[in-house]
Amino acid sequence: MKKWIKAAGIRAVKTMAETALAVIGTNTFGITEVDWLGLLSACMLSGVITLLTCIKGLPEIKD
Repeated sequence: MKKWIKAAGIRAVKTMAETALAVIGTNTFGITEVDWLGLLSACMLSGVITLLTCIKGLPEIKD
């Protein structure tokens, strides 16, 4: 169980970082114009979806 939690957590954090990059990257006005609440919401949602997907199985975990 510890292996699964660690692997799923790492995968979720990576997905959240990718989401943040995508959302910030679409903003052409600069860092001060980023909708930080929207960014946080999108990142959290992507993390939850990733964890739910990990319930199906993680190829990193063999046992």
